[in-house]
Amino acid sequence: MGIDVQALDSVYGRPAASVDVRLDRADNGQWVMDARAVTDHEGRVKEWLEHRLDRGLYRIVFGSDRYFVGLGLSAAYPEIVVVFRMIDETCTYQIQVLLSPHSYSAYFGSFN
Repeated sequence: MGIDVQALDSVYGRPAASVDVRLDRADNGQWVMDARAVTDHEGRVKEWLEHRLDRGLYRIVFGSDRYFVGLGLSAAYPEIVVVFRMIDETCTYQIQVLLSPHSYSAYFGSFN
Protein backbone atom coordinates (compact mmCIF):
# COMPACT_ATOMS: atom_id res chain seq x y z
CA MET A 1 0.00 0.00 0.00
CA GLY A 2 1.13 3.53 0.67
CA ILE A 3 2.17 5.81 3.49
CA ASP A 4 0.29 8.38 5.54
CA VAL A 5 2.71 11.26 6.10
CA GLN A 6 2.00 14.18 8.44
CA ALA A 7 4.11 17.09 9.68
CA LEU A 8 3.05 18.88 12.88
CA ASP A 9 4.35 22.22 14.14
CA SER A 10 5.13 22.06 17.88
CA VAL A 11 5.82 25.81 18.11
CA TYR A 12 2.28 26.82 17.19
CA GLY A 13 0.48 23.55 17.98
CA ARG A 14 -0.95 23.03 14.52
CA PRO A 15 -0.36 21.06 11.32
CA ALA A 16 2.72 22.18 9.39
CA ALA A 17 1.27 23.24 6.03
CA SER A 18 3.37 23.90 2.91
CA VAL A 19 6.38 21.83 3.97
CA ASP A 20 8.37 20.45 1.03
CA VAL A 21 8.59 16.67 1.32
CA ARG A 22 10.57 14.17 -0.72
CA LEU A 23 10.32 10.37 -0.74
CA ASP A 24 13.49 8.48 -1.70
CA ARG A 25 14.06 4.75 -2.02
CA ALA A 26 17.31 2.85 -1.68
CA ASP A 27 18.54 1.27 -4.88
CA ASN A 28 21.89 -0.55 -4.91
CA GLY A 29 23.33 1.64 -2.16
CA GLN A 30 22.09 4.92 -3.68
CA TRP A 31 19.07 7.06 -2.83
CA VAL A 32 16.70 7.55 -5.77
CA MET A 33 13.88 10.08 -5.62
CA ASP A 34 10.50 8.34 -5.77
CA ALA A 35 8.12 11.29 -5.25
CA ARG A 36 7.89 14.94 -4.22
CA ALA A 37 5.03 16.77 -2.55
CA VAL A 38 4.04 19.68 -0.33
CA THR A 39 2.02 19.14 2.85
CA ASP A 40 -1.57 20.33 2.74
CA HIS A 41 -3.49 22.40 5.34
CA GLU A 42 -3.58 19.32 7.61
CA GLY A 43 0.19 18.84 7.30
CA ARG A 44 -0.44 15.68 5.25
CA VAL A 45 0.67 14.26 1.94
CA LYS A 46 -2.57 12.55 0.98
CA GLU A 47 -1.49 11.56 -2.52
CA TRP A 48 1.05 9.15 -1.02
CA LEU A 49 -1.71 7.09 0.62
CA GLU A 50 -2.25 5.43 -2.77
CA HIS A 51 1.43 5.51 -3.80
CA ARG A 52 2.47 1.86 -4.14
CA LEU A 53 5.63 1.06 -2.23
CA ASP A 54 7.48 -2.23 -2.54
CA ARG A 55 9.39 -3.79 0.32
CA GLY A 56 12.68 -2.06 1.01
CA LEU A 57 14.42 0.89 2.55
CA TYR A 58 12.98 4.40 2.12
CA ARG A 59 13.52 7.87 3.50
CA ILE A 60 11.34 10.93 3.76
CA VAL A 61 13.06 14.31 3.72
CA PHE A 62 11.12 17.21 5.27
CA GLY A 63 12.27 20.69 4.20
CA SER A 64 12.08 22.31 7.62
CA ASP A 65 14.37 25.27 6.84
CA ARG A 66 12.09 26.93 4.27
CA TYR A 67 9.07 26.23 6.47
CA PHE A 68 10.53 27.94 9.56
CA VAL A 69 12.10 30.81 7.61
CA GLY A 70 8.60 31.48 6.25
CA LEU A 71 7.47 31.87 9.87
CA GLY A 72 10.33 34.26 10.65
CA LEU A 73 12.30 31.63 12.59
CA SER A 74 15.71 30.05 12.15
CA ALA A 75 15.95 26.25 12.12
CA ALA A 76 18.87 24.22 13.47
CA TYR A 77 17.88 21.36 11.15
CA PRO A 78 17.50 22.52 7.54
CA GLU A 79 16.14 19.08 6.66
CA ILE A 80 14.65 16.35 8.78
CA VAL A 81 15.25 12.88 7.42
CA VAL A 82 13.28 9.83 8.50
CA VAL A 83 14.62 6.51 7.23
CA PHE A 84 12.27 3.54 7.42
CA ARG A 85 11.88 0.01 6.16
CA MET A 86 8.80 -1.08 4.23
CA ILE A 87 8.35 -4.60 5.56
CA ASP A 88 4.88 -5.48 4.26
CA GLU A 89 3.67 -3.88 1.05
CA THR A 90 0.05 -4.73 1.93
CA CYS A 91 0.12 -2.36 4.95
CA THR A 92 -0.39 1.38 5.03
CA TYR A 93 2.29 2.90 7.23
CA GLN A 94 1.96 6.15 9.13
CA ILE A 95 4.86 8.54 9.64
CA GLN A 96 4.36 11.68 11.72
CA VAL A 97 7.05 14.25 12.44
CA LEU A 98 6.71 16.87 15.17
CA LEU A 99 8.78 19.87 14.08
CA SER A 100 10.32 22.72 16.04
CA PRO A 101 13.28 24.96 15.13
CA HIS A 102 15.71 23.10 17.42
CA SER A 103 14.27 19.60 17.81
CA TYR A 104 12.03 17.05 16.20
CA SER A 105 10.51 13.68 16.96
CA ALA A 106 9.15 11.02 14.66
CA TYR A 107 6.48 8.35 14.96
CA PHE A 108 6.22 5.25 12.77
CA GLY A 109 3.29 2.83 12.82
CA SER A 110 0.86 0.98 10.59
CA PHE A 111 -2.89 0.82 10.08
CA ASN A 112 -2.99 -2.93 9.35
